[in-house]
Amino acid sequence: MSHQRWMIYGANGYTGELVARLAAARGARPLLAGRNAVAALATELGLDHVAFDLRDPDETRRRLADVDVVAHCAGPFVATSGPMVDACLATGTHYLDVTGEHPVFEAVLARSADAEAAGVVLLTGAGFDVVPTDCLANLLHAALPDATALELAFSAPGGMSRGTATTGLALNAGGGRRRVAGVLVPTPMGTPAREVPFPSKVRQVGCVPWGDLVTAHHSTGIGDIVVYTRVPAPSLLSRLIRFAPVRALAARAIRRRPPGPSAATRAATRIEVWGEVRNAAGETRTATLTGPNAYDLTADAVHRAAEHLLAGTGGRRGGAVTPGAHTPATAFGPNFLTGLEDVTVHAPRR
Repeated sequence: MSHQRWMIYGANGYTGELVARLAAARGARPLLAGRNAVAALATELGLDHVAFDLRDPDETRRRLADVDVVAHCAGPFVATSGPMVDACLATGTHYLDVTGEHPVFEAVLARSADAEAAGVVLLTGAGFDVVPTDCLANLLHAALPDATALELAFSAPGGMSRGTATTGLALNAGGGRRRVAGVLVPTPMGTPAREVPFPSKVRQVGCVPWGDLVTAHHSTGIGDIVVYTRVPAPSLLSRLIRFAPVRALAARAIRRRPPGPSAATRAATRIEVWGEVRNAAGETRTATLTGPNAYDLTADAVHRAAEHLLAGTGGRRGGAVTPGAHTPATAFGPNFLTGLEDVTVHAPRR
């Protein structure tokens, strides 16, 4: 096989396919990969493809040996991220993922010293989870450097992919989380709640265990963090979902759904993000952003992140990004947002 500059692993999944199609439309030529079923898409797009299973570490390392960057889009990341990171460290391949699972963020960021030693960039959360929120948090922190508290809220209509919905089952079963004095603290899902002035209108939102509880803490150092979105009213199902047999039934129902939002749905829906920081004196700064559907933003962000990692020195040994483990903002700076298609940032204000 000839030398390949970057790979999309999980190109047979909903998000991976979106990344592949966008990259090909922009003239890029990623290598498509997955455990199976990537040949048809690769043939349609005129791209090379390989199939391998991450449970085979020797084969995984062999397939990554000639790859500079891998965009890891195959969940559940709590199971797949570790083997892929191990292989990337062994082969000197830069890694990025689109996880939304806070245990995965913690695990990847904990390997920063290993990545530095290997001359590798590990970038976790390179999609909607958590590019907009992480970058907005860092813009706010720059506007109020002594901030001690951060609140973030997002609205992402349009529905979820099967993979996102399946991951959400496990997260919801674990209940809510917020960060208090640097420590993750369990809290009932949706608690606390508040009204948030999004750009389009004020919405009632509740606390959720979003990735910024890890990533924004890592990138800003702020110790008190709460993330909000719309949370359905408590129901019998929401109380039963913590039991494994109920989750198994729900997962089977999810597998019967379409792979993800249609192109028409994505085109008709947009995200909104709001953020606020506060310091010990009670000073605040707020900012908002609007952008395309979360999955379209993810595809754009992943492609641009891969191109950034390939830039400068041919892609190996850090490129323009310092080797180590990163969030989007620590890798590329918070203004990475402004380079994304159809994203508008409303700058921090008092």
